[in-house]
Amino acid sequence: MRALLRAAGETIDPGAATGFLAKADPAGLDEPTKAMVSTFLFQEGEPESALLWCQGEAAATRLLRGRIYLALDDHERARKNYEAALAADPSCRSADLDAALLGALGTSTGGTVIPFSPNARHPAASVPERRAEPAGRPPVSFADIGGLDDVKAQIRRKIILPFEKKSLFDRFRKRAGGGVLLYGPPGCGKTLLARATATECKAKFMPVEIAEVLSMWIGESEKRLAHAFEQARLNKPSVLFFDEIEALAARRRFAEGDHKSSMVSTFLNEFDGFASANDGVLVLAATNVPWAIDPAFRRNGRFDRSLFVPPPDRAARKVIFDIELKDRPVEGDIDTGALAEKTSGYSGADITSIVETACELAIEDSLDRDRVTPISARHLRDALQEIRPTTLEWLAQARNYARFANEGGLYDDVIAFLDRFGH
Repeated sequence: MRALLRAAGETIDPGAATGFLAKADPAGLDEPTKAMVSTFLFQEGEPESALLWCQGEAAATRLLRGRIYLALDDHERARKNYEAALAADPSCRSADLDAALLGALGTSTGGTVIPFSPNARHPAASVPERRAEPAGRPPVSFADIGGLDDVKAQIRRKIILPFEKKSLFDRFRKRAGGGVLLYGPPGCGKTLLARATATECKAKFMPVEIAEVLSMWIGESEKRLAHAFEQARLNKPSVLFFDEIEALAARRRFAEGDHKSSMVSTFLNEFDGFASANDGVLVLAATNVPWAIDPAFRRNGRFDRSLFVPPPDRAARKVIFDIELKDRPVEGDIDTGALAEKTSGYSGADITSIVETACELAIEDSLDRDRVTPISARHLRDALQEIRPTTLEWLAQARNYARFANEGGLYDDVIAFLDRFGH
């Protein structure tokens, strides 16, 4: 049966093969063979016949059955099978099914319902519509970000100015756009900086969720990636933002024939703008592991500008404490300067965790005393003992790359930071 199926897909007219398999009896065949036939029939636009072959309780089979039921507009059965597949194997999660099933039933965190086309050549042929951030979300500017003055200054000079003075840059044949890589420890504001950059440039901010791009179907990830660039070009000026870019741009090493290598090639082709000009499209990407990025991405015209986003300095940490404590019940005047002094090496996210933990301690006291107990210096001290800095491991790893693999001065900013603050 497997040989017949391969022949059906490769040498026999698909219509004839579909007709034969639709009448065949799946009884007595093993589950992988049934799944193979079911997938073939589904790809050929025969969901009813595919459902007859889609038998078994394996996670992959349930996932396929969920897609088939969705094509048949039976959302309830589709959802139940998809949830069962996720329960058995969480790696089965699919962004399009999340949106079409969980979102359609009101359990999604939001997003567009992604229709599924049963007539496609493979079950994941739909492409999520790339949209800018919702208009109702308040914009973020540089004024809303504490510290990082050096990084902001570099962004203004290298990114914002070409957008604001486009005619001048055109005169010198310098385009507004290109690629900028933001790298540094987790929780230090890379994503926030990307959003603020779009605001400062008066451009549409178009974040790309990695889950929206990656697909289990061969060729689908490349199609979705190309679609994201296409939408950004249609909405110029725009900022296309990829967080955790290493998931799409990892070093190819020896896997030249692997599908990830193909995805890297697609990304580079879109970056080079073979089909249409990328002028007016800024591609921002963030990563915690810049050493994992394929070197081809750093060629001139791609991510040729890299900005190190360090942990916040003392002044920035004080601002973050002030922002996080604002509008919360606080006992007296909290010395946020002293807290900033004690939190060297803490990321912005770490400081937020300190304040959140202090809030939890204050709530516990409020419940015990049956009255509102404001956040005190004691709560913050106790929280500080509980929350440890998360940047130290990253800085230790970055030190090795900065000292021994600093090709082209990529990590000069890291070295300067380590020398300055003694990490």
